[in-house]
Amino acid sequence: MGFFRRLVGLERRSGSLGDLERLFALANTTASGLSVSPDGALQSPTCLACVRVLSESISQIPVHVFRRGPNGEKDRAGDHPVEKLISGCPIDWMTSVEFRQSMMTSALLHGAAYAWVGRAGGRVVEIVPIAPGVITRETDRLTGEPRFFATTTDGGRREVDRRDLLVIRLPGADPNRDLSLVHLLRESIALDIAMAGYAAKLFAKGCRPSGALKASGRLTPEAIKRLQTSVQAAHSGAEAGKLIVLEEGLSFEQMQFSSVDAQYLETWRRLTSEICRGFRVPVHLAQDWERATWSNSEHMSQSFLTLTMMPWIKIWEQAMMRDLLDEGEREDFYIEFVTADLARADLSARFNAYTAAANAGILTVNEIRALESRPPLPGGDVLRQPLNMTNAAGQGGKADG
Repeated sequence: MGFFRRLVGLERRSGSLGDLERLFALANTTASGLSVSPDGALQSPTCLACVRVLSESISQIPVHVFRRGPNGEKDRAGDHPVEKLISGCPIDWMTSVEFRQSMMTSALLHGAAYAWVGRAGGRVVEIVPIAPGVITRETDRLTGEPRFFATTTDGGRREVDRRDLLVIRLPGADPNRDLSLVHLLRESIALDIAMAGYAAKLFAKGCRPSGALKASGRLTPEAIKRLQTSVQAAHSGAEAGKLIVLEEGLSFEQMQFSSVDAQYLETWRRLTSEICRGFRVPVHLAQDWERATWSNSEHMSQSFLTLTMMPWIKIWEQAMMRDLLDEGEREDFYIEFVTADLARADLSARFNAYTAAANAGILTVNEIRALESRPPLPGGDVLRQPLNMTNAAGQGGKADG
C-alpha cells in the first residue's frame, strides 16, 4: 500500500524529476521561443476555455452502471459497487464530478489520464486519480501489449499491473502512443500566449503613442530629453488623460494608431479559431459570439454533443467497462452516460415529439413521464393505437381468407 500511496501523491519526497522536467521543456519549445508545457498551455485563454468546456461537460453528464434485461431493457444497478463510485464518490475526499473533471483535464493536456483501481475481496472499493507524469506507457516487443511503469517522487520505478489502472486516453495513428493535443497545437497556443502578453504590455503604460509634439524649430538633445521626461511624468500612469499645456511654439498632432490597424485583433481571432478547431470545440463555446446567432446556437450546441462530446463519452464508457468491470460482469452489466438532458431540444419541440411518439404507439404515457423524471400514473403503461390505422399483416391475412 505504501507504493500506491507514493504513486497517487499521498507521500512526497524530494526526488530527481528536475532533469526530466527540463527535458520536457526543451521538447515543447516553439518557433516563437516559448516553451508550451501541458500546464503552461492553460495560460492561453483559448486553450483554457476549450479544456474547461470539455472537462466540465464530461463531469456534468450523469453516468451509471446498468443491468441488461432479457428483452433488451436496462435497469440501473444501484447495488453494484462500481455504481456507487462513478456516480457518487470514487474516493472519500473527491466527488464524481471532481474526479471526472480532473481526469478529463489530464487527458486533454497530456493525452492520457490514469487512476489507481483499489480492490478488496475482488470488489472495486476506490478509484484514485494519479498525478500526470507518474505513469509511463511502453509496449511489450513480443506480445505488443501495453506495459505501465510508475515513477515515484523518490526516484523509484516499478511496473504496475494494467488491471490496477483506469486508463482514459486519446489514441493516435500509433495505437500504443497517446495523442497530445497540446503538443500538436503548441505553435498556435504559444502565439496566443505571446499575443496576450503583448496586449498586457501595450496597455500597461498610460503614455501610448497616440500623438506627437511638433516644434517649429530644431530642439537640442537636452531640450528633447527634458521635454520627454516632463511629459512622461505629467501624463503617464495615474496622470494619464490630463490636459496638456504646450509652450515654446509646440503643437500636438494626433496619430491614428490602434491594434486593429496592425491586424492584431484579426490575428488573435484567427488563433482562437485554430485552437478551437484542434479541440473540436465550437468557437462560440470559447466565448467568441461574433458569428453566433439565436437561430444557429442551438444547432451548434447539438453538433457539439454529437461530434465533440460523443467520441469522448464512448472513450470513457468503454475504458470504465474494461478497467472497472470483470470479464464475467460485462455480460450482465454495462456503464453508460445519460445524455438525454443534453440532447433535449426546446420545450415545445420536445413535447411535440412526445405527442407524436404516444399517438403512434411508440411510447406509453409512463415512459414519457419517466423521461421527464415524473412518477408513473395508473393506466399509463398502455400503448395507444390510432383509430384510422390497422395492422397490415392482419388485413392481408383476412383478404387471403
